[in-house]
Amino acid sequence: MSGCEQKKQSLLDMVPEQMRTVLCSSTVLFIALMSTVAQAETPGEHFRAAMKKKEEYCATHKIEPGNRRCDILKLKPADPLATEEGRFAHSIKIPNPVPEDSGYKPGMTPEEYFDHLCKTEAGEFIYKTVENVEGIYMMRPREPVNDYQLQHLYAFEDPYAYSDIETDAPQKLFINPPWWRYKFFEIRKVESISSQSSNQYLRYSGYVQNKSPMKIEENSTLKSQYGYTWRGISRPHDRELGIAGGELIVMDLQSNEVLAIRRGFIRSGEVTNNLTGVWWLGGHVCPQYKQANAYTYEFLSKVLRSTASAGIEGGFNATK
Repeated sequence: MSGCEQKKQSLLDMVPEQMRTVLCSSTVLFIALMSTVAQAETPGEHFRAAMKKKEEYCATHKIEPGNRRCDILKLKPADPLATEEGRFAHSIKIPNPVPEDSGYKPGMTPEEYFDHLCKTEAGEFIYKTVENVEGIYMMRPREPVNDYQLQHLYAFEDPYAYSDIETDAPQKLFINPPWWRYKFFEIRKVESISSQSSNQYLRYSGYVQNKSPMKIEENSTLKSQYGYTWRGISRPHDRELGIAGGELIVMDLQSNEVLAIRRGFIRSGEVTNNLTGVWWLGGHVCPQYKQANAYTYEFLSKVLRSTASAGIEGGFNATK
């Protein structure tokens, strides 16, 4: 059997037995298969249908106070420019910006489009490394998300890079010897964004397991010379096919020089046991995580090598 005949037979095997005699000609087979493809539901279509069904249910049923089952309807698409930090992150010019034309072709399946993005755009791009870095500044904090956001197709700006530890207590991701080896970590105080407090920043330092607690100081200026921020990637076909992208950008805080970029993608939309088919914590990812909760540190320590990690490849010394 030739290669062409084998492909044709594999396609016929996907068709119910009673229909195979009808699909004996290649023309009819092609039309039938194209019709099947055209009828395939995208993650976006499934999400909108699920939300409409939920909206109808919530409008016609009495929902008791305290019942959260309709809360997902209150969620809106993420606004990446809603904060000062978000606006700055999205204003950064990088050496290798994603093209406006993502390479999407009509008829691509989510799997095909995801594989294409992984091959052509994802990866770690390091332009300069720095030795003997003592501390780092998190330029854009990540907000915690709930279960409804995790199953919402549009409410989460950068699901690829989400981790509980970086959201809830990022200082523990950077200062926790012998694994995380920076001497200090800085972040902007949340309340300083809307107040006139002179102490705008929190500096964490001094933590050693079973020896000394984390020291927290309020400061009016930064000690860090280097920092990192993040931003989501938004293009017309990505979310419709259940795909979200994100970039982590490492910078020199004095010159605003971009030192490195990590760009990744995550695909969801296949979940069968929830409302929307989306569950971002269980998506397909590229690049692959070595340790999901430590992924940010793992990349940053390759670029900004701490004094304590000198001689350790990539500055990453988690248990392997």
